[in-house]
Order: sequence, then C-alpha cells, then structure tokens
Amino acid sequence: MADKLAKEFAGSWNFVSGENFEEYMKECGVGLITRKLAANLKPVLEFVIEDGKWTMTSTSTFKTHVVKFEIGAEFNDKTADGRDVKSTFFVEGDKLIQQEIGLKGGKDSRFERYIEDGKLKIVCECNGVKSTRIYERA
Repeated sequence: MADKLAKEFAGSWNFVSGENFEEYMKECGVGLITRKLAANLKPVLEFVIEDGKWTMTSTSTFKTHVVKFEIGAEFNDKTADGRDVKSTFFVEGDKLIQQEIGLKGGKDSRFERYIEDGKLKIVCECNGVKSTRIYERA
C-alpha cells in the first residue's frame, strides 16, 4: 500500500485553500506572529520517494521545510513553526498518517494526507482542533 501511495503523492502540489489553520496552530502552541505569517502563506509541497525513503518539501516565500522519513520509522524533527517533536509516518488505508509527539512540554498533533478527486487533502488535528488544507497538482 505504501508503494501505491508513493506513486499517488509523488510530485509537486500547489496550495489552493485552507480552513481553521490559525486556530489549529494556536492549539499547538504556536506564537501569534508565526501564526499570522503562516496563515497567509501559499506553500508548494513536493514529495520525492526513492527506495522507500520519502522527502517532503514545503516551500513558501517565508521558509523551506524538508522532512525525510521512512514509513514506520520514528525520528526527531523540528516543525516548520519551530516545535520539537518525535514524528512517525504510517499508512492507514489510503491515507498517509503523521503522528507528532510533542517534546519539551509541546503538544501532540496528527496529520492525515490523502488524495481525493485529484486533490491532496491534509487534515491537521491537535486536541480536537482540526484544520483542512487542500492542494492541487502543480
């Protein structure tokens, strides 16, 4: 299933729309200035998968954030907004799931990434506060 997802996700995606992202970031503990800045960005996401190793790159006018991972392998990460987390990516059905465990007193978060009607949808959730972000193929 991970190979099928890799084929579906591979390539570049342009941000189209989002809802409730600032509230989600607030729940995660992201500061006001970073929230305001991030809420107005329109990032490009790129997925490259080689030999089971994934690279997910988010590029915006503010910052480029790169996450390298293998399905099922836990690793330490620093989120684009500066939080320290332990991350694990896994597959649930046709979804790529990312579980973040907050470090240094930070909060846990979960992302569901999936393709629906040709669009990449990302549902971010922290303590019941959800945000949905939608991307189209570049």
